[in-house]
Amino acid sequence: MLKRLSRCVRENKRPAILTLVFIVFEVIIECLIPFITADLVNRINAGAQPTDILTTGLLLVAMAVVSLVCGGLAGYTCAKASAGFAKNLRHDMFDKIQSFSFGNIDRFSSTSLVTRMTTDVNNVQMAFMMLIRTAIRSPLMFIFSIVMAYIMGGALSTTFVVVVPVLVVGLLFIAHKAMPAFRRVFKKYDRLNESIEENVRGMRVVKGFAREEYEKKKFGAAAETIRVDFTKAERIVALNTPLMQICLYFNMAFVLIVGSKMAIESQGVTIDVGQISAMLTYGIQILMSLMMLSMIYVMLTMSTESAKRICEVLDEEPSMHECADPIREVADGSIDFDSVSFKYAADAKKYALEGIDLHIRSGMTVGILGGTGSSKSSLVQLIPRLYDVTEGTVRVGGVDVRQYAIEALRGEVAMVLQKNLLFSGTIKDNLRWGNAEATDEQLVEACRLACADEFVSSFPDGYDTYIEQGGTNVSGGQKQRLCIARALIKKPKILILDDSTSAVDTKTDAKIRHAFRTYIPETTKIIIAQRVASVMDADLILVMDGGRIAAQGTHEQLLGTSDIYREVYEQQTKGGSSDEEA
Repeated sequence: MLKRLSRCVRENKRPAILTLVFIVFEVIIECLIPFITADLVNRINAGAQPTDILTTGLLLVAMAVVSLVCGGLAGYTCAKASAGFAKNLRHDMFDKIQSFSFGNIDRFSSTSLVTRMTTDVNNVQMAFMMLIRTAIRSPLMFIFSIVMAYIMGGALSTTFVVVVPVLVVGLLFIAHKAMPAFRRVFKKYDRLNESIEENVRGMRVVKGFAREEYEKKKFGAAAETIRVDFTKAERIVALNTPLMQICLYFNMAFVLIVGSKMAIESQGVTIDVGQISAMLTYGIQILMSLMMLSMIYVMLTMSTESAKRICEVLDEEPSMHECADPIREVADGSIDFDSVSFKYAADAKKYALEGIDLHIRSGMTVGILGGTGSSKSSLVQLIPRLYDVTEGTVRVGGVDVRQYAIEALRGEVAMVLQKNLLFSGTIKDNLRWGNAEATDEQLVEACRLACADEFVSSFPDGYDTYIEQGGTNVSGGQKQRLCIARALIKKPKILILDDSTSAVDTKTDAKIRHAFRTYIPETTKIIIAQRVASVMDADLILVMDGGRIAAQGTHEQLLGTSDIYREVYEQQTKGGSSDEEA
C-alpha cells in the first residue's frame, strides 16, 4: 500500500527531502540551546564578565533565529510536498475512474468515490505531512534530548527510566482503545454523503411528498452515529493531556527535589544549577516528543483506513480491455447480435439477456418496446461496449466490438438517455460535447431539428444561457431536446435513444423522428420507447420480455403475430380515443 501511494509523490520528492534536512538542523539547534544556556548559567554563577554573557547571549539569539528559519522553511516545503502529493493522488484516482467500465463503477457508489477523493485524500495528506515532518522531528528530538540529558544530568537522568515507559505504555493503550472508533467513522462517511447527495438530487421529490422531516431524521441518524464514534474516540484521546501532565510534573518535581539535594550535598560538584535547568528543558522536550509520537500513531492508524479505500480505487483493474492492435475506424452502422447472453456479475444466478439473435442493417430505424425490467437498456448498452457480453458476439460494422479501440467505437455511437444530464456551462458548451469544432450555425441547425431552437431563442442570452449544475434551470422536456441536439451534432453512425422523448408531447416527438430521417438518413437509429406511436413507423420493432426478444417485425406484422404488442397498442390507442373524446 505504501509503495502504491509513494508513486504519487513524483515531482514533490525534492521539497519532501528538503523538509527532512531542515528538520534535522532545527532539532540539533534546539537540543544545543539548553546545553549552551546551562553553561551560561554556570559561568554567571562563577562571575563571568558582561562581554562573555553578551557574546553567549547573541549566540543563543542567532541559534534561535536559525532554528526558527529552519522550522519555517520545513513548514513551507512540507506544505508544498503534501499538497502536491494530494493533488497527484486525486489526479491518479480521477484518471483511474475514467478508465473504469460500467462493471467497475457498479462496485463503487458515487458517494463512496466522492468520499474517497475528498475526506480520505485529506486524511492521507495529513498523514504524509506528519510523516515527513513530525514523524521525523519527534524521534530525532527524543533521541537527541535523551543523549543530552544523560550528558548533562548523569545519574539524575534516571528519572526517564521511570517516566518514559509509563508514558509510552499509557499512550499506546490510549491509541489502541481509540482506533476501532476511528475506523468505524470513515465507513460511515459514505452513508452520510449518500444521504446528502440523494436529498440534493431529489429535492423536488422530497418537497413534492413533504418528506423533509423524514430526510432530516435520516441525515440526523447518519450524523449521530459519526458523532457518537468520534466523541468516544476523542474522549479516549483526551486522556493524553492529563497523562502527559502527570509525567511532566513528576519529572519536574523529581529533577528539582533530587537535583537540588545533590547540588547542595556536593556543593555543585556532582551537578549544578545550570545542569538542573537543562534537565528540566530536556525533560519537557522528551515528553513532548513522545506525546507527538502518540498523536502520529493515532493519525497514521486513522489514515490507514483511508489509504486502503484509496488503494482499492487505484488498484481496481478495468474489467474491459482493448485488444493488442485495435481497429480505429467503424465502417457503417450495421449491428449484429449472435447468440448473445449477458449478466451484470460473473456470479449472478440470472442472465439479464439470454439468447439474443438480431441483425440490423446500417441506416435502419429500430424501435424497442417492453415492460419495466425487460432489459431494453441492457441490450443497447452492449452496442457501444459499456458492458461486455457474457456469451456470444456483438458486431458493429461487421466487426466484433471487442476488436475496436473503445474511443473509436464510442465516437461513432451517440446515446441519449432518459435521465439526461447537462453539465454546468452555457448551452453552446453542452452542445459542443457532441462536436467540439461545431460552428454556431451547426448548433442552431441541430437544435432546430431537435425542436429546441424555439425555446433556446426565447432565453435572454440565447445559446449563451448558462445551464446550472444538472440542468436544474430548464424543464425535463427542454433538457431532453438539448441532449438530442447534442447527439445530432455528433452525426454518429449509430444513434440510441433510451426513452429520451418521454418528456415531450407526441407532436414534438413526431417532428424529432422526422428530423432523424432527413438529417441522418444513413445513421442507424434505435429508439426505446413506452409509446407505440414513437416506434410504429420504424423499419423493425423489437418486443422485449424477460431478457429475450419475444417478437420482432414491422408494426403491421406485430399486430398480427404478437399478443404483447397488440395489447399495448390497443390500450394506448383506446386511451388516446378516450382522451380525445374527453
